[in-house]
Amino acid sequence: MKLQFKHYLIIGFALIAVHALILYFMGQVLICKCGYIKLWHGITYSSENSQHLADWYTFSHIIHGFAFYWITRLLGRKRGWSMGLMLVLALVAEISWEIFENTDFIINRYREVTISLDYYGDSVINSVFDVLFMTLGFGMAAFLPVWSIVALTILLEIFVGYFIRDNLTLNIIMLLYPMDWILRWQQGG
Repeated sequence: MKLQFKHYLIIGFALIAVHALILYFMGQVLICKCGYIKLWHGITYSSENSQHLADWYTFSHIIHGFAFYWITRLLGRKRGWSMGLMLVLALVAEISWEIFENTDFIINRYREVTISLDYYGDSVINSVFDVLFMTLGFGMAAFLPVWSIVALTILLEIFVGYFIRDNLTLNIIMLLYPMDWILRWQQGG
């Protein structure tokens, strides 16, 4: 049975709602402990990072969307996957990461080996918006030419790396195989 795109959207919204509930029951705060919600929080080294709607790491989630689109497209091309199914699979992948990212294991890993010394996990609203920004990236990758997505990925990585000395690439490296020289550079040394 093949579902219509609107059915996949309903499934997607249900997944996001379940994701928010899981984070809440894991003990993550709904919104920033500061008591208000900002559209953008640009101070990386603060207790409000990853607590508002968007921050410097939002760009990484857009890139996640690019990657998940191309992965699902590659896997689904011969299988006849619809755009709706590809989007739901991308949502499952992103939501899985968001839940894992907010476990004590990853929170402590960030605090041990990265510049995120005061990281205590995402607020629920920040995590939900991370998923929505991934969805934006997925949509962009579906409709824009490949060369523009590749260029945009490179541009975003350089832009964020320049301004905060961190980005998706450095984040992955430091989580999997931390390097002292990268940490020193990120700390301004």
